Amino acid sequence: MDSFEVAGRRQEKVEILAIKGYLDAHTAPSLENALQELVTAEKYQIVINFKDLAYISSAGLGVIMGFIENVRDHGGDIKLCEMNAKIYRVFDLLGFPKIYDITDKEAEAVKKFNS
Repeated sequence: MDSFEVAGRRQEKVEILAIKGYLDAHTAPSLENALQELVTAEKYQIVINFKDLAYISSAGLGVIMGFIENVRDHGGDIKLCEMNAKIYRVFDLLGFPKIYDITDKEAEAVKKFNS
């Protein structure tokens, strides 16, 4: 089984989840748990950094989709950043750029919460 890691940190009032490895049906619960912890703690300004993500399956996409409505209902958002071309292509094919802010750099995603 391929590995997957989620590392959380905070920058100002924005929660950043850096994801690494393979996000599939076996590893998606790790991201789901991390997002659920933020929502339970009422932290609704979230950036997911894809810089070190090598693969994402529909299960991973589903986790991200599963939280967006709740987060936005509380005045927050989930912004996505630093995707490689392969990962971005999956998101683009599914129309995610119309639903999510996707930025090239993490700093840009964080800044969008502060503007």
